Amino acid sequence: MRNITPLPLTDAAFAPYGEVLDAEGDFRLINEGLCKRHHDRAVMDFGEGGRAGISVFNAEPRQLPYRFSLIERHPEGSQAFIPMTPAPFLVIVAKDTASRPLAFLTNGAQGINLHRGTWHGVLTPLSAPGLFAVVDRIGTTSNLEEFRYDEAWTVTAP
Repeated sequence: MRNITPLPLTDAAFAPYGEVLDAEGDFRLINEGLCKRHHDRAVMDFGEGGRAGISVFNAEPRQLPYRFSLIERHPEGSQAFIPMTPAPFLVIVAKDTASRPLAFLTNGAQGINLHRGTWHGVLTPLSAPGLFAVVDRIGTTSNLEEFRYDEAWTVTAP
């Protein structure tokens, strides 16, 4: 059995794969002092010939333990997932297709930005609705590669 226990999503642990999007750390006050702006939280990369697009995903929730065999990556650009409801979701990443994947559990107030080319699992909300704003590359070239493990992995409850 190939089990993975999810880790809490932190800036340091997630740094090799992308950025954590949250309202923590440095900020500046805007809007007459009534709003904290946590500025420039992610490096968006849309590659040559690409542009930023904002889509809305509505994914079916999963539960732990969660079995998966599919990971994917986007070689032409980064991809950000911003939850539209305050609920934790699961983030699965891998350095490459031969490496053991890692799983992270968000705290319900975090989104993520995956670096260009990062292998990752599919969008995995843990409660309904699985509503997310997604910022990623729009272009004419293919921006999706998929890989299936020969044997499934299982993410267990922390």
